Amino acid sequence: MGVIEVPAFVAVTIGIVVFFLGAFLTRSVAFLRDFNIPEPVSGGIAVALGSWAIYAFAGRELVFDLAVRDYLLVAFFATIGLNARFADLLRGGRLLVLLLGLTIGFMFLQNLVGLIGVTLFDLPRPVSVLLGSASLIGGHGTAIAWGPQIETLTGFEAAEEMGIAAATLGLVLAALIGGPIAKRLIDKNDLHGRDDADPIVGLEFDEEDDDTPEEVTHIGLMRAMLGVHVAIFFGFIAHEFIKDAGLQLPLFVPCLLVGIIMSNTVPYVMPNLTWPAGSRALAVVSDFCLSVFLAMSLMSMQLWTLAELGGPVAGVLAMQVVMTVAFILLVVFPLIGRNYQAAVLSAGFAGFALGATPTAIANMSSVTKRYGAAPLAFIILPLVSAFFVDLANAFMIQFFVGL
Repeated sequence: MGVIEVPAFVAVTIGIVVFFLGAFLTRSVAFLRDFNIPEPVSGGIAVALGSWAIYAFAGRELVFDLAVRDYLLVAFFATIGLNARFADLLRGGRLLVLLLGLTIGFMFLQNLVGLIGVTLFDLPRPVSVLLGSASLIGGHGTAIAWGPQIETLTGFEAAEEMGIAAATLGLVLAALIGGPIAKRLIDKNDLHGRDDADPIVGLEFDEEDDDTPEEVTHIGLMRAMLGVHVAIFFGFIAHEFIKDAGLQLPLFVPCLLVGIIMSNTVPYVMPNLTWPAGSRALAVVSDFCLSVFLAMSLMSMQLWTLAELGGPVAGVLAMQVVMTVAFILLVVFPLIGRNYQAAVLSAGFAGFALGATPTAIANMSSVTKRYGAAPLAFIILPLVSAFFVDLANAFMIQFFVGL
């Protein structure tokens, strides 16, 4: 079996091409357009299927260097932090606490479904978390962290591979169900977005009018990038202190928090400084980072690993999707307001419940491109999915592994 290694520069270039491929597919295929499937998802899955064909017929495995992808993720969350205002966070405090409580309850149900699944397929009980919150809400990183431990505990040699496969399939499913859920909720309840707010991420794609020099200048873009990089710089320092304190958090979390602090202090300390928060330039940077990150994540998926593990992963993930959709429609949307913002957050909830926080943001941005802005949703959801959930998930996984 040969390996084709794709270096970092080529990988990120392909990621940009994949975005435009996805934009073409979304415009051309009614289903993708009508159900708000994000452009990077359409293109990324198409390329991942092409990689699978190369693997199957030529015996060659594509391996992408994803170092730039990791930078894009950190930069994206810095832009989200820079767009946050304490006033919005205080206004959404009740909603944040409610969404966090719903997420913790959902994680319990997710692991319960995983436990039922491993029982049906006669697998060791601790494996349930690898078909539950460790791989789905936790994503690839958590699955890789827990896979070897569960393999040692149970002697089940395919534990890590099963966790990675579940995280991969979950990412695909999360990107596919968020848009349709939001469309159903918006159409059924005749909901509308805000007309008085500009999107902080999720600019509409229009090839005929995609250049707005009067709004986005090179100075504006450089100012936005400087703000992003300063947030990353101090976020990296904060991350080192957090690690020294014994806490394990992704690098993008402190970068998000530093961005929030900066945007709520610097403009008041330096009132004559032109601050990029809320600007179209910062929205362009945010969109670029998210789109290319997600395109690279999906195009690099090794879908043949799913086929090799077969029945258990597919069977349990099907159960997880049914439970997730039912939970969102019957619990999440009604409890968080039954309004347009609740519909956008429902798409985001589907994204991180089965996939990852960037997938959630992509789902929401795809919805807001079509129906209108929902700025508070883009602040609340990352704080829940990228910060509080990681802490709660660690305790939840340990509880179910100990059963």
